[in-house]
Amino acid sequence: MPNLLASLDVHPLREDLYRELHSRPFQVIPTHARITHIAVLTSREQRDEQFRHLQKLHRLLGEPWPEEEVSCYEHTLGNLRIRREVHMEFATYTFTNLAESSADPFAETGLSLLPHGWLDELAGTIVAAFHVDVKPSSRDARSELAFLRKHFEGMRLVGSSPMEGAARILGSFQLHSDGFGRFMVLNHDMSNSQLGRLVQRLMEIETYRLMALLALPLARQITPELNAMDQQMSEITQSLADNNSPDEQAILAQLTHIAARIEAFRAHSTFRFAATRAYHRMVLTRLEELREDELSGHLTFHEFMTRRLTPAVETCEAVGDRLEDLSRRVDRASEMMRTRVDLAIQSQNQQLLSSMDRRSRIQLMMQHTVEGFSVVVISYYLISLLKMAMDALQESGVQFNEPLALGISIPVIMTLVFLGVRRIHYRFIRMAKHQ
Repeated sequence: MPNLLASLDVHPLREDLYRELHSRPFQVIPTHARITHIAVLTSREQRDEQFRHLQKLHRLLGEPWPEEEVSCYEHTLGNLRIRREVHMEFATYTFTNLAESSADPFAETGLSLLPHGWLDELAGTIVAAFHVDVKPSSRDARSELAFLRKHFEGMRLVGSSPMEGAARILGSFQLHSDGFGRFMVLNHDMSNSQLGRLVQRLMEIETYRLMALLALPLARQITPELNAMDQQMSEITQSLADNNSPDEQAILAQLTHIAARIEAFRAHSTFRFAATRAYHRMVLTRLEELREDELSGHLTFHEFMTRRLTPAVETCEAVGDRLEDLSRRVDRASEMMRTRVDLAIQSQNQQLLSSMDRRSRIQLMMQHTVEGFSVVVISYYLISLLKMAMDALQESGVQFNEPLALGISIPVIMTLVFLGVRRIHYRFIRMAKHQ
């Protein structure tokens, strides 16, 4: 059919958005299967190294290898199915052994068909690693559970009957002697597609559970530091409330140190705590999708997670909330200290201005005194000059009463000098006002 959108402006990511919904399809798993699932924390460099390692596996098995990395790669090599998924901070490997076998549960795993030594070279830090053994279910559930319990090395089991009794799932949520966890899926009447979705949810629950718990050791490490800083903040706040003339500079230094430590903790933990909340939500979502019924004598997966995982996640959230609350308290205390310092500075400035005003008045009084003396001095010099001029006139033959003329000129000169000095004074005042 013709493409009617060819002439329109189509978003460049439109096809990627469509492909994203289908990038991680559910697996189709037969009733007889042995699966090993591994989740590995990776960096960007390790992710590239892992992809080259995956190509090496294909070469060892004599199969064509992938040329480009994708978010979800799945390929079947004989009886071995390989699935690799790349997530934000980790990658998962799922190895499914499809070969027919009558061996006991967990005697053969998804790793049994891998070339010797290949797994030892896998880059990254392993967080989750567990086996899932898929078998048909028998009618006698009680005797079947008693038979299977010995394959979990005597550990207490968690189990349920999901999908309205279409299967039974068992697990210990513990590490066994081989370093792996173990889960058993007993299929009653599920199709291969339904079984694949069930196993996928089971693997995601265990993987996301462990990823969510990564923040718990960090929360436990931060808590003593938070207790110490909380006590220090209480002492600082109490000293401010008592108003015992605290040393503002010392308190500001303490607050700055506490704020720096809080920001360091937040930078180190914010992503981890946010990831824990996201993983926990995904675990709860996958548990709801199981639609579990109780298996006699066992906690269901949902009950187990609610009892064990949820308190751990709430602990991490409480530590994160304490960090935010302590940061706000430091901000408020710092604001109070800045206000106190500003008020102290304003008081000092007011005292300085008052002192300057007093000195200005003193200087003005001194200036007026000097102006009075200057009038006398200038008048004296002017009268002296006038007397010299009168003496010169008398010597040249001009006759007049010099003492009388000099006596009349004294008040006139002093008045003129006084008026001239005052005029200059007011002129400078007007200039200052204009500026």
